[in-house]
Amino acid sequence: RRTGGGLFMNNGGNNDGDTPIDPNPGGLNKWSDDDDNKKSFKDMSFFEQIQEWFASDEGKEDVKTYTVSLSVALLLRLLIIEPRYIPSLSMYPTFEVGDQLAVEKVTKRIRPFNRNEVVVFNPPETFREIVGQSSRKSKEALIKRIVAVEGDQVEVKGGKLFVNGVRQEEPFTAEDAEYQFGPVVVPSGDVLVLGDNRNHSLDGHIWGFLPAENVIGRAVFVYWPPWRVGNTGMF
Repeated sequence: RRTGGGLFMNNGGNNDGDTPIDPNPGGLNKWSDDDDNKKSFKDMSFFEQIQEWFASDEGKEDVKTYTVSLSVALLLRLLIIEPRYIPSLSMYPTFEVGDQLAVEKVTKRIRPFNRNEVVVFNPPETFREIVGQSSRKSKEALIKRIVAVEGDQVEVKGGKLFVNGVRQEEPFTAEDAEYQFGPVVVPSGDVLVLGDNRNHSLDGHIWGFLPAENVIGRAVFVYWPPWRVGNTGMF
């Protein structure tokens, strides 16, 4: 029965009827007006949901995971390997427009460059002067093949490349060169780079030698599209 506004229970004769019932046995729940008025997650606005997620333990753990993953990815790109996209046919048939390749950036610090290696590099000043300093192309990285290193005497004649007087076998080129070049000697600290598509490439036979310090890294393999995966012709 109800007496004085309290709740009472008759417990099999052992209770005299004056013992109130505890509405929160054990004190495990906190009853307050705030809980009654609090919105459910689905009733919150988008920004309120974002704030709620960031404040939750799950959100904090996810942010930590994403931050670590992003930091590792940026470190890998900065120091070890990075992706590159082929925008032109200057290196055809080794690369086609749309090919995506991996460029490793470690070995340039520990071993010298060799002939026939494909490298990605920042364009030299002479290239920028040709295309115009304000041109977007003057700031874009380029990809070509090293055909001669410092100390080499290089010449292009009769459509063929000669290094130190020896005709080079170049199965990776699209066609014979239709220009004459050299003979010249590659200066110390420089390399000479040409495109595999010899007659359709703005390369070293036009703008000269490339400082080795401009090299970003060596191209190691194509990873996209799937039917082009591999490193054929890169070494």
